[in-house]
Amino acid sequence: MSIKMAVPNKGRLNERAIELLLKSGIDLGEDWGRKLCVTAKDQDVEIMFVRAQDIPAFIATGAIDIGITGEDLAAESGYKIKKLTDLEFGYCRLSVAAPESSGIKSMNDVPNGVKVATTFPNLTKEFFKSKGKKVTVIEISGAAEIMPYLGISDLIVDLVATGSTLKTNRLAEVSKVMDSQAAVYSSDAALKKKGSEIGDVVASIKSVMAAEDRKYLMADVPVNKLELVEDILPGIGGPTVLNIAGNDEMVAVHVVILSKDVYKAVNDLKRLGAKGILTLSIDRLVE
Repeated sequence: MSIKMAVPNKGRLNERAIELLLKSGIDLGEDWGRKLCVTAKDQDVEIMFVRAQDIPAFIATGAIDIGITGEDLAAESGYKIKKLTDLEFGYCRLSVAAPESSGIKSMNDVPNGVKVATTFPNLTKEFFKSKGKKVTVIEISGAAEIMPYLGISDLIVDLVATGSTLKTNRLAEVSKVMDSQAAVYSSDAALKKKGSEIGDVVASIKSVMAAEDRKYLMADVPVNKLELVEDILPGIGGPTVLNIAGNDEMVAVHVVILSKDVYKAVNDLKRLGAKGILTLSIDRLVE
């Protein structure tokens, strides 16, 4: 059964989302960058490139079955959609910020009646209401950082990654509204109808993510050092040990390890007398 999937057509989530799809084996063809809709080759997956902020609505209304967007955009939309998995990129936070000269350092310093400019009006209203603050929320579509300078607002609520943009514009964070990252979303209706197909796509993406910080390590090690090798290379359920034809004193050990552990593992193996040590990158890892 064919499924329809949406990914951001530009912006902070676009490049990595496309990379995950391509690495997961979804073939978009050679000229996908010029199209708004692509049917993956030899796969029942149709990919649509749309605005990230529109994806929650498309999922909720049934126009698409699955989509990648930010947690901030999903929350702002107000639609009841279901998060299937975090994607561990696009990290940021939605925060309240004030001019450095305002004297506002925390939410306790925010007086009632201030004007707040933001592209996230729903989340902003909910947040200030939860803090017992009566404010006027001004919905904008452009850069929020300039609004206090123009006199349009007293505060802003905007996405913050490193905080450098706020500092450049002489703004300081006052409070965090929420953390956000990219995630895969669907709906109960789509999962009920196409749960297996959607699950295949999600599993493929997760296998790419699992492989990216792992390496496949192979080495020939002395049989009498095998127990020590198992301590060095625990792997996923332990290393695979294979006999070497014509050599009863050595065995071949294969294991998947974290990339950060490769340096130590290789040096420890060398000290145990291992030979033919080889590490390889992994495209996908199904755990």
